[in-house]
Amino acid sequence: MDCRVVVEAAVPVYDVETVDEAVRIAISKTGEMLNPDLKYVEINMGSRSSPGGEELPPAFIAADEALVALELEMTVFNVEQEEHASRIARKEIGQRLENIPLKVLSVERVDDDSVETDGEGDTRAETGASDDDDALVDFDDLVDDR
Repeated sequence: MDCRVVVEAAVPVYDVETVDEAVRIAISKTGEMLNPDLKYVEINMGSRSSPGGEELPPAFIAADEALVALELEMTVFNVEQEEHASRIARKEIGQRLENIPLKVLSVERVDDDSVETDGEGDTRAETGASDDDDALVDFDDLVDDR
């Protein structure tokens, strides 16, 4: 099973005056830390709300320093459980974002509609098996019918 995992990150940014500036710098800073190893992670502006449900800006600014909420999305392949996918995503992202708190927001199963067959149920191209596998001979093919 494949899962799409969304992880929230609290990214500190220094010497900023506006929320927009803080968000731009946080996205850039996070992108630099993730690339080139995790260039497939999507970085989006996070959402925050007050305990009363009021929508808040994605950054909190005090004394020209900000804490920005970002959402990092990645797809984790070939896992057995959603919990396993969330652990993998936290580990992969957390290794590159040192000293940045992370929280898994959601884990969704990705449909396997992208896997196509050739009409005979063969999914070799999608599973990564090579054409050299055709050179393997089945033992039954070697036995003569005498």
